[in-house]
Amino acid sequence: MFKSLKITCDEATTICDKSQYGAATLAEKVKLNIHFLRCRICSLYTKQNNTLTKIYKGHAKSCKQTTRCLSEEDKDALKKELEKLKI
Repeated sequence: MFKSLKITCDEATTICDKSQYGAATLAEKVKLNIHFLRCRICSLYTKQNNTLTKIYKGHAKSCKQTTRCLSEEDKDALKKELEKLKI
């Protein structure tokens, strides 16, 4: 019975990634938490992965608020450069 709860570190990292995006099942989460009891490296990986995700989400929000557009002069210069490359 307990052999079915054992997972490898590779499987643990996959479940960790799925869990962050809400795609992991309850059984997978239980297996992951049991794996954490005996593997501190995977536990550390999960903590670091969560931290990176939080940082990225914060950065992504601020990037979406800023609009970036080329000026008309830049657009014309880019068109000229592309026309030169076509020849």
